[in-house]
Amino acid sequence: MKAQIVFASMTGNDEDMADILEEDLQDAGFEVETTDVSFADASSYLDADLCVMVTYTYGEGVMTDELRDFYDQLIELNLTGKKFAVMGSGDKTYKDHYCENVFDFQKAFKKIGAQEVAKPVTIENAVKDEDIALIDQAASQMAEAFND
Repeated sequence: MKAQIVFASMTGNDEDMADILEEDLQDAGFEVETTDVSFADASSYLDADLCVMVTYTYGEGVMTDELRDFYDQLIELNLTGKKFAVMGSGDKTYKDHYCENVFDFQKAFKKIGAQEVAKPVTIENAVKDEDIALIDQAASQMAEAFND
């Protein structure tokens, strides 16, 4: 089973999330490719069984240029039959916009036919111990989706 993780990280928080998830998925038997969104092409998801997006939300939910470019590529794909999960960080100071880009990508994956296999993991700012447990739990859900 192949997992493709694409992450966007301004402060390193989301890269940390991606690294934790990568290790969890490898432990579950996945071959994992992890790529920074700045160097990724959404078509890389076509070769994966599990498609994961880890992203931050900047300010009031406006996507940065590299996120917008990747998002625009993503919504042109057909990922019917693929499984996906999303996670990311945000700042609760922005209330209604907290982790908004995570949910934008969740909607995009659903729109292009992918099946969600774990509920979104959202954390505030840096990864803490309780957040690691959430990431571990999501990784278990992702792996279980392939045991059917």
